Amino acid sequence: MAIFKKNNNPLTGEITIPSDKSITHRALIFSALLKDKIKIKNISLGQDCLNTLNIFKSLGVKYEFLSKKEIIVDSSKGFNLDKDYTFDCGNSGTTTRLLAGLFSGIEGLNCTLIGDNSLSKRPMKRVIEPLSLMGADIKSNDFKIPLEIKGKKLNPITYKSKIASAQVKSSILLAGLNTNGVTKTFENHLSRNHSELMLEYLKANIKTGKEDEGYFAKIEKSNLKAKDIEIVGDISSAAFFMVAAAIVPNSKILIKNVGINPTRSGILDIFKQSCIKYSLLNKKTVSNEPIADILVEYTSNIKPFIIQGDIVPRLIDEIPILSVLAAYADGKSIIKDASDLRNKESDRIKNMVDALNAFGIKTIEKDDGFEIEGNKKGIISKDITFETHLDHRLAMSYFILSLLNEKNTEILNFDCTNTSFPEFLDLFKDLGYDCGK
Repeated sequence: MAIFKKNNNPLTGEITIPSDKSITHRALIFSALLKDKIKIKNISLGQDCLNTLNIFKSLGVKYEFLSKKEIIVDSSKGFNLDKDYTFDCGNSGTTTRLLAGLFSGIEGLNCTLIGDNSLSKRPMKRVIEPLSLMGADIKSNDFKIPLEIKGKKLNPITYKSKIASAQVKSSILLAGLNTNGVTKTFENHLSRNHSELMLEYLKANIKTGKEDEGYFAKIEKSNLKAKDIEIVGDISSAAFFMVAAAIVPNSKILIKNVGINPTRSGILDIFKQSCIKYSLLNKKTVSNEPIADILVEYTSNIKPFIIQGDIVPRLIDEIPILSVLAAYADGKSIIKDASDLRNKESDRIKNMVDALNAFGIKTIEKDDGFEIEGNKKGIISKDITFETHLDHRLAMSYFILSLLNEKNTEILNFDCTNTSFPEFLDLFKDLGYDCGK
């Protein structure tokens, strides 16, 4: 439990945002396949990524920390396959779904993937179905974890995904990485492409593009080239500070080294819709990922916005915090085509609707999203308690709501933010905010 109080100070200064969790997962997975020694710079220290690291450590991959966020990965001896494993994925759907694809195609690797209560409720059919079409041997609990996997030689497939999901796409690509022939995925809307970019960077035999059936990624069996990897800052983490700066009067902050991959940067499009004052500085590319510094200023007249269609996969994780932005817009914002929010760490549609209504922001729940009638006045005065449902993005979104509450905001189980962002409150303090914890 944590209790937060409004602080009248603006948010000012600059911060360097933590490493991108999605890219860190992939760096740890692909580095474990290199059978060589490389350096990974600026890794995420969130518990989800540490779970991925510990799984490969159990398999015999060696890790040496050169500093807090820089490690040497030594996978030169390959995996130890002389026993059956039980791997704890914690709260990480990314770890579970990507490793289901990888481990299904490693002959002789027998393992069970487990996780916490939240992960145990999340759907795994979306990866089990295509992997089974490749010949994978996976047993599940009604398409949920635990997943019992017996690694074997797989067959290539061409698969049209029912949803635009980077986890589904990456799971199939990881299975195809060790499969003879061409494995190809299609999706109607382009989901985040960190796996494809990193595979290209490591010289895998992969191609991407668009055809009549949709956006495709195809891969053939590849020997990856060992190259050091640097992880860019996480725009999903930056989003909380971006919204905070936009709504807290007189704020102006610079967020450094943020990944602005077009498949992830939908929040920038929404900022344009909303007429938020922001700019991108010092653009460059790091390990095949585009990055920039993001300067955001307080905006007194925030315009309402619409999230739908192609943009949804590009900001699916940011919808909870963007709903907070909508709460302070001048008019009705609409979020739709986002039904997969119900399958995250919690039902994010229902829970954000409940939270905003409790705060006095008129919000109407829909099957695939919600409508929010913004309160341009901004200031709320109400003692309130929020339940996080152990969902880190809800917890951090509730914190941003507390910034303009004249009374106390109590957030239960706020420490679930350690899953993805253990530095969260410290960075707000660096910007001059007394969190009142």
